Amino acid sequence: MVGYRYRVDDYYEVGREKIREYARAVQDFHPAHWSEAAAADLGYDGLIAPTTFLSTVAMLANRRLLETVMAGYDMFVQTDQVFEMYQPVRTGARLISDVELTGARRVAGKDLLTITNTFTDRAGEVVQIMHTTVVGITGDDVDSGIAEMIDRVIMSGFGAASTMVDASSPDTKPTVAPRLSDYSRTRTPRTSLRFADVAPGTELPARTVKLTRGDLVNYAGVSGDANPIHWHAGIAARAGLPDVIAHGMLTMGLGAGFVTGWLGDPGALTRYGVRLSNYTVIDAAASGSVEFSGRIKSVDPDTRSAVVVIVAKSAGRKIFGLATADVRLA
Repeated sequence: MVGYRYRVDDYYEVGREKIREYARAVQDFHPAHWSEAAAADLGYDGLIAPTTFLSTVAMLANRRLLETVMAGYDMFVQTDQVFEMYQPVRTGARLISDVELTGARRVAGKDLLTITNTFTDRAGEVVQIMHTTVVGITGDDVDSGIAEMIDRVIMSGFGAASTMVDASSPDTKPTVAPRLSDYSRTRTPRTSLRFADVAPGTELPARTVKLTRGDLVNYAGVSGDANPIHWHAGIAARAGLPDVIAHGMLTMGLGAGFVTGWLGDPGALTRYGVRLSNYTVIDAAASGSVEFSGRIKSVDPDTRSAVVVIVAKSAGRKIFGLATADVRLA
């Protein structure tokens, strides 16, 4: 299966209200995601999307891969995610998605599969590359009745194909060979602190985020991740979970906002990687929470950049096994 790749026929157009909708879902209230004037103050010509926004586009782009080449699995559990940012994702961008199965390995009797999404703009410049590693789960690993139960509760029409433009439209294809944009690595960041203000060991202000079942349902709708283990207690139990759990990508979105809120300029984050080690359980009768903390691991004076190590805990358990963010500073 490794090496199977395709380009999605249709482009994805980034909408102003979709950016706001997603920012609300991941509780990221940085003004650059909400106000054109605030974004302009940072040098952007429109709202910019939160760091993990394109995970929603990948959900659409990857459907063909999941339903054909990877159809032998009944469920997927996310384990690792890496975002490489080359340009901020801005309102009005028309992005072309390339999908490739780039890795497969077997660990402790489980298949770990890596999907790489490359998002390119109409000028042929790569805006973002995303690597997602999932564990493929078969019927032998879960309750035998779970598939039938999911069919009874999953939203109607989920998975139905949609075509918005003709695949032959020139807008669906880059005009030149794709190349990595250097925008995010050459632009002068407008961060709220300067490189001289940080050093290895510098701690970020801690943040605690509350999550309810309503937040999970909202994120499922906004992101397109309709897996019922995030909102249906019965199916979560059939899957061997103690209760409904938060989406891994939701907790990653919260973690990215924790870092960019400290930075002051969301476009100054150039790489974000998270390995999930545990889950956030959300009880029906009470809200859950995720506590974020972070510190500077290393700095690079040549590029005026730093690596931030992020710790996320829920109910006393670390939910991020390893999480880092590469940032640039003014």
